[in-house]
Amino acid sequence: MLLVLLAGAVAGTLNSIGGGGTFVALPALVAVGMSPVTANASSTIALVPGSLAGAWVYRRELTPVGTTSTTALTAVSALGGGLGAGLLLALPATSFDAAVPWLLAFATVVLAFGRRVSQALNTALGRTGGMSSRTVLIGQFVLAVYGGYFGGAVGILMLAPWSIGLGLDTAVGNPTRIVQTAAIYLSATALFLVASDALNSPLLLTGMLAGAVAGGLAGAHVARRLPARLLRGVILTTAVSMTVLYFVSRCPPLDFKFT
Repeated sequence: MLLVLLAGAVAGTLNSIGGGGTFVALPALVAVGMSPVTANASSTIALVPGSLAGAWVYRRELTPVGTTSTTALTAVSALGGGLGAGLLLALPATSFDAAVPWLLAFATVVLAFGRRVSQALNTALGRTGGMSSRTVLIGQFVLAVYGGYFGGAVGILMLAPWSIGLGLDTAVGNPTRIVQTAAIYLSATALFLVASDALNSPLLLTGMLAGAVAGGLAGAHVARRLPARLLRGVILTTAVSMTVLYFVSRCPPLDFKFT
């Protein structure tokens, strides 16, 4: 219970500051005996209140993503999150899980160099480059399906196209990221509560949920007070760390034989 409570607090804090709470919550639940699919559903359910708490803190600081309506973006996030949750319960996770490290690596590179690439494109084109509202919504739907299916670092993947396609500063877009992540998790949770085995371990679920709420509130308040440059550094550091750790966790152990 202590492990799950602490993992929930760290996951909630990460989600509020830069994303990636699933990579803490999911392994903790697997470590205490849950199956991966049930642990994935349980971590999503547990992180919803923390995400909603962070969204409440940021409710007056939302920045539009280009010309896209925030209401339309949130609706697409909720729709995609529900579809992704349905896929998790209906399909094997092996093929999609294999692609996750590469998605994270791509998102990390874009976060690291996206602003410079965007500035270079703007200079070359002589205007501010920008994705159309339709492109933003299509991309958000794809990411929302991923978020409902697996959830790992969906916020980081979300910030990447906004950064390179619209020149949206990572720190400025962080409140919108939190709200969209909350919409994805809330939609997925509605299905997981009905169709998954997450409620079979109520004590573990409650412990992680309590930690995630505390971490979500604390992380949101901390993120609001961080300078934009420092916040970008925290988000990028989180992305790099998760990408490296995820690749390492997928590497087969070395088998040394001595003769």
